[in-house]
Amino acid sequence: MSDAIVLIDVEAGSATKVARQIADLAGVRAVYSVAGEVDLVAVVHANQGESIAKIIPDGIAAIPGVLRTQTLIAFKTYSKHQMDAAYDLGLD
Repeated sequence: MSDAIVLIDVEAGSATKVARQIADLAGVRAVYSVAGEVDLVAVVHANQGESIAKIIPDGIAAIPGVLRTQTLIAFKTYSKHQMDAAYDLGLD
């Protein structure tokens, strides 16, 4: 399994429409409208049968209105739940 964070630039005025289309793609966990240097951020999770290399170029980047994407591949996921469990096991 793989996770990625995708930074997405879109055409002016198309963020809501594009975000809804991205959210409907298989493997996309969430899409956020954000302030800053990019317009949208998508969290992508690929199971063994899926591929981030397919979801992003064939899915996200192919949606009309998407100008650019930048993909950040996650090496390890940290969450409060996982960290609390590790400390309970004495893995600090």
